[in-house]
Amino acid sequence: MVRLRIWNPTSLAVAVLAGLVGGVGGTGCHAFNNTKADRNCCRPPDFNCCNIPNTPVPKELNKVSLPPYIVETPDVLQIDAIRVIPLPPYRLEPLDVLYLSAENDFEQARIAGLYPVDPDGTINLGPRYGGSVRVADLTTDEAQRLVQDKVRQHAKNANVTVSLAQSRGVQQISGQHIVRPDGTVGLGGYGSVYVAGLSLAQVKQAIEAHLAKYLYKPEVSVDVYAYNSKFYYVITDFAGSGEQVQRLPHTGNETVLDAVSLIGGLSAVSSKHIWVARPAPTEAGADQILPVDWCGITRKGQVKTNYQIMPADRVYILSQPLTKFDTYMARVLSPVQRALGVTLLGTSVASQFRNLSNNNNNGSFNNGNVGLVVPIQ
Repeated sequence: MVRLRIWNPTSLAVAVLAGLVGGVGGTGCHAFNNTKADRNCCRPPDFNCCNIPNTPVPKELNKVSLPPYIVETPDVLQIDAIRVIPLPPYRLEPLDVLYLSAENDFEQARIAGLYPVDPDGTINLGPRYGGSVRVADLTTDEAQRLVQDKVRQHAKNANVTVSLAQSRGVQQISGQHIVRPDGTVGLGGYGSVYVAGLSLAQVKQAIEAHLAKYLYKPEVSVDVYAYNSKFYYVITDFAGSGEQVQRLPHTGNETVLDAVSLIGGLSAVSSKHIWVARPAPTEAGADQILPVDWCGITRKGQVKTNYQIMPADRVYILSQPLTKFDTYMARVLSPVQRALGVTLLGTSVASQFRNLSNNNNNGSFNNGNVGLVVPIQ
C-alpha cells in the first residue's frame, strides 16, 4: 500500500515564509562579507552590528565640498587660449589674422585694422591698392615688404607695417573639447594631450607643457563644460522579479531623499528598508553600509540618516518580504498548477470518452432486442 504524506498547509506556509525571510536577509547581505556574522547582523532592518564608518558622515545639514574634480571620459572641457605666440620664425598660414597700418596712404582708403588671411593664402587690400596679396608661407617681415611694394604701386610714399594679430592656433585650441575614450583631448594641429585622471590644475599644466613645443610661453585656461563622468546608482528590488538599476548624474549636492525623488519615489513593492552602499578600497577590508531611516527623514524631518550622496554610491531599496514571498510562492506553485490542470483535463477527457463508449454499448444492446409492438384495436 502506498502512503501519501499530506503536508499541513499552515506548516508549509510557515516553513516557506521562514526560508524566504532568511533569503531576504541573504539578499540584503550580498553587499557584505560572506560570513556568518555578516549574515546574522545584516538582515534588514537590523544594521546595528554592520560595518559602519566611525568618522562623521556628511548629511543634509552638514554637507561637505567634494575634493578637486578629476577629469575622466567623457567629460567636456572648456579650453580658452590666453597667450598663443608662435615660435620664431613663424610663417603665415590661412586663417591667421594680420594687423596692418600705413602712413602716407590715401585718405579715402586708409590701410589700418585687421586683415584675415583667406583660405587661399591671400589678404585683400581693397580695389584702391590692387586687390589681393599672397602672404601664405611668408614671415611677417617678408609679408610686410611684399605688401609695401604692392601699396607703393599706387601710393609711392606709403610706409606699411605688418604684424601678426592672431594665430590660427587660437581657433584650434579655444572651445569645447571632449575627453576621448583613450583619455586624451584634441588640440587641432597641435596634437592631443592625455588628461584622464588629472585635476583641472594638472590638465592646465599638461596642455601648456605640450603647447610649449610649438608656441612661446603658451597660457590657457581650463574648466569643465559638461560633467559627464560622475554618477551614482539607485537599485530597486522588485520582490523576486528582478532589480532595477538607475544611473543618475552626480552634481555634488544630492541626498538620499533627492535620489529617491529622482526615480519617482518608492515603488508599490518597495519596503522602508533602505541603505547606502559606499565603495571602499579593497585593502580597507570593510564595507561601508549606511542604513537609512526612511520614516525618520520623510515623516519626522530628521536629517541624521539623510546622507549626502557621493560619486559611485549605491542606494539600495529592498522589497516587502510578504510580496517577495507571494512571488516565490507563485513561482513554486505555478508548475504544480499547470501539472494539475493538465491532469484534470486529461481525466475529464478520458471520463467523457468512457461515458460515450458506455452509452454506445447500451444503445447497441437494446437495438438487438427490440420487437415490433402492434397496438390492439
